[in-house]
Amino acid sequence: MSFIKTEDINQSILRGVNYLHQHQFPNGEFCVYMGFDDNLTHTFPYSNVFPTSLICHSLLQLKHLDKVKQMLESSSLFLQFQSMRGGVWNNFTSWNPLFKICPADVDNTSCASKVLQELEKSYPENRGIILKNRNKSGLFYTWYTLRPNLIFDKNYWLLILREYKNPLKSFMFWHKFECSRNDVDAVVNANVLFYLGLDNETIPLINYMVNIINQNKENDCDEWYRNPFSIYYFFSRNYKKGITELESIKQPIIDRILATVKESGSMGESILDTAFGIISLLNLNYYSPIIEKAVKYLLKNQQDYGNWQRWVVYYGGAKKLSCFGSEEFTTGFCLEALALYKETQDK
Repeated sequence: MSFIKTEDINQSILRGVNYLHQHQFPNGEFCVYMGFDDNLTHTFPYSNVFPTSLICHSLLQLKHLDKVKQMLESSSLFLQFQSMRGGVWNNFTSWNPLFKICPADVDNTSCASKVLQELEKSYPENRGIILKNRNKSGLFYTWYTLRPNLIFDKNYWLLILREYKNPLKSFMFWHKFECSRNDVDAVVNANVLFYLGLDNETIPLINYMVNIINQNKENDCDEWYRNPFSIYYFFSRNYKKGITELESIKQPIIDRILATVKESGSMGESILDTAFGIISLLNLNYYSPIIEKAVKYLLKNQQDYGNWQRWVVYYGGAKKLSCFGSEEFTTGFCLEALALYKETQDK
């Protein structure tokens, strides 16, 4: 029996939903800030596609609520509008100045596509163009950009040759930012697997992900996600989806999350870590009073307006020179954690 009243969970969820509903932009986008420290003390708004995709995925657990239905409908139109040639997405919205020089990427493509797929919304068929963006080991490159290859696909070449519309700025992009044309990132590949599913084309991703956990590399396996809790979150989504080939990483992830539990019930270093921890444990079919205590911590730390404190979700590179997050971002993950917990109590 749960020691947390269902009414308290429901009220917290409704308050969080109301906050997101009030703070969603009219075009369906959700806010993200760029800052320079993990708690995003000094920030400015930054127009990106990615936060909206991830917040919407978190809200799928609550799509029976009218306000969530409205938000998902609005955001699906936003995501459809941001789709590029071949059914891919850029990190930046089309009105962000960096859109013209930043190449499209597999991470945004997979996450936006997954949301639209779950909502049964139309978008261009893009499996083929995603599968073309792999290295010789079968792992997916992060960026759609020029490399020596023998790919014969009009959309693929028109997509990657767009950087020659602004050759000097594109050249500076690769030198100014912490990225390279041949980047292969762990969360990016986990999100491809989550979207495309496991088959002969994506099977190489299994050993890649398993080795990261077995070798304790979750702190340094992705240029953009430098927090192991985010790695646990994205990896565990695949296990919950039914990819049992990841069984061997289940217990190590559980043990590493539990090792960070504090007396307060929190996990890791932040509210966001606690939300990621709850979701990951539940995705991995772990249940104990530890989760109840963590949920109580979330409830206790919900802010007056229904939101949770902003915290960095991803970085601008391995040096962590720039940080991205928002109250909306954190609130989405906290709502996902509460919805999953409530689901276990309703069974």
